[in-house]
Amino acid sequence: MSRSLIERRLVEANRRLRRAREELAVVDEQLRALVDTAEDSRIRALVSETPLADREHHEAQRHADAMARSRAAVVSSIEQLERAQDELLERLVTESS
Repeated sequence: MSRSLIERRLVEANRRLRRAREELAVVDEQLRALVDTAEDSRIRALVSETPLADREHHEAQRHADAMARSRAAVVSSIEQLERAQDELLERLVTESS
């Protein structure tokens, strides 16, 4: 693989990595809000002991769980991009030697 192609791929990997990290920051903020909402609804459900409050808690918890899964997917994507970037850097060093 030519040096210029490796460099282009590195630039693209870096751009994608930056976007994924920005997305992670947004997801983290949303997750914190959803976890807080789920915790509040859990406490309300415990205090009120009504079926409606219990349903609201379960729904809020499902949303928080779904966001946690989304976060895990973004983290996995970041890890993959970092590995790809490392491999490209290694190739660049090898090509330069």
